[in-house]
Amino acid sequence: MGNRYVLDLSEVDRDARDLVGGKAASLGDLLAAGFPVPPGHCVTTAAYRRVAALAGLDQLIDTMARAEPWTLPQLAAAARHAILNAPVPPEIAAAICEAHDHLFGKTGRPLAVRSSATAEDLPFTSFAGQYETYLNVVGSDALLDAVRRCWASLWTDRAVTYRATNGIDHRAAAMAVILQPMVSARVSGVLFTANPLTGRRLEAVAEAVAGLGDILVSGAARPDRYVVDLRTRTLSERQAAEAGQPPLLDDNQVRELAELGLQAERHFGHPQDIEWSLDTAGKFWLLQSRPITTLYPLPAGVDPASPDLRIYFSVNVA
Repeated sequence: MGNRYVLDLSEVDRDARDLVGGKAASLGDLLAAGFPVPPGHCVTTAAYRRVAALAGLDQLIDTMARAEPWTLPQLAAAARHAILNAPVPPEIAAAICEAHDHLFGKTGRPLAVRSSATAEDLPFTSFAGQYETYLNVVGSDALLDAVRRCWASLWTDRAVTYRATNGIDHRAAAMAVILQPMVSARVSGVLFTANPLTGRRLEAVAEAVAGLGDILVSGAARPDRYVVDLRTRTLSERQAAEAGQPPLLDDNQVRELAELGLQAERHFGHPQDIEWSLDTAGKFWLLQSRPITTLYPLPAGVDPASPDLRIYFSVNVA
């Protein structure tokens, strides 16, 4: 399937990262395992690489490899401009529009168009929030524009600097794009299957906002916060975003969400940072699952479920 430009998410898994990027690889893997993931398609990195070649990025990337750090933003802007103005071959445009029609027919329902880079969602480099997502995309022209802008977001100033800082070869980076129907979200948010503040394993932390989760990611809304002990499925903490307002999720919904997160953690073998939505029918959907990259690694033989687990650090020794 290496020469195909668009794949159904059901056709990909975690071994297809080079072709579909980290986000799509994880979602396809979850979908195959029976998790509630919206159906969709993925515009593969083969499409991006074809357009990047037409954009003449090779020379720019060679220059980036030798560039001083303070020149990277200028080079990144040039790369974005090249991608945004490069021609999209008719067969790629047709494959993207055909994927849309396969999802919806000619109804014109809105899509979520989401970046899925090959270097994102890795165990130690997440690239969280550095690539673009476009919501409520309607029509083939808007869809093709959103896909092109996702491709261009591989070359944001932040992404280019992050790759350079972490020793990731710009030439090895590529962008796929996920196409999924919009979830009719009543509540959305993030779930960590280990506490990112304390590092405590088997203590899930969920944050929730009304409607779509983009207002949480952007910081435009304060979330409700819930903490769940995954050993007992009990809520140990609940904080409403505003005093006097009822929580967005009831106890049973919080436990259901935490259970989904625990299953995803067991599926992938390490704690997960998950984006989710609860639709108007009361069904949870998983929209992304990636490793939590900020946890201190546990020494060999340590039980992650121990409630007394602590890491001690001596400043004097350091």
